[in-house]
Amino acid sequence: MKVIGVIPARYDSTRFPGKPLVDIGGMTMIQRVYNQVKHASSLSEVVVATDDQRIFDHVKSFAGNVVMTSKEHQSGTDRCAEVVQNITGFETVINIQGDEPFIDPQQIDLLVSCFENQEVQIATLIRKITEFNDLDNVNKPKVVLNTKQEAIYFSRQAIPYYRGKDIKDWLNHADYYNHIGIYGYRTGILKELTQLPVSNLEKIESLEQLRWIDNGYSIKTAISNHVNDAIDTPEDLEAIKRKYFNG
Repeated sequence: MKVIGVIPARYDSTRFPGKPLVDIGGMTMIQRVYNQVKHASSLSEVVVATDDQRIFDHVKSFAGNVVMTSKEHQSGTDRCAEVVQNITGFETVINIQGDEPFIDPQQIDLLVSCFENQEVQIATLIRKITEFNDLDNVNKPKVVLNTKQEAIYFSRQAIPYYRGKDIKDWLNHADYYNHIGIYGYRTGILKELTQLPVSNLEKIESLEQLRWIDNGYSIKTAISNHVNDAIDTPEDLEAIKRKYFNG
């Protein structure tokens, strides 16, 4: 199975413009992500997909693979689809967040392993919630699974609702999962997803993956124990520096 890893990288982030090029311990974020992803043994190719010349030139400067994509894309999924329209021959595409500079390559390999089952259309990672703050944080989407370990709903709220128990005690009575924002798709399925209109549930929760569920696609999940450190804001960046580089 030939698998391509795509790292979408935009310059014009609303909350943190220029985020891919920020310095983290002497190396830019996008280079750190790229270097980590290259260690995933399951990938045949890795490429950064950007819409900005500054990011393009920087990736070239450290001899990384990079392609220029349209500025009109609304999501990383759309950007990945453009990549595989122009770079053919891959059966599976892994969409890797460009704001996790210390992503574990084994997480990518775990996600790719889901596609050993030929029935899997889309796959993503989840992590069991162990802290109430993660359960209660609307910026950390939760996911509910069926008996096949497929996602049947994602929400920013804590779900499922445990009737008769105080929310602060839910974790002692049931398993809850956070979604980890890395996706894999069969190449043909990815092309189909980009043709779907925005769905009502997607608009309500502001979660792209609900569009796919709304349209009948199944999403396989795999459980990862790795804690991912995403950088969404300048404050997140400072916290990462303190954690890994003592400030």
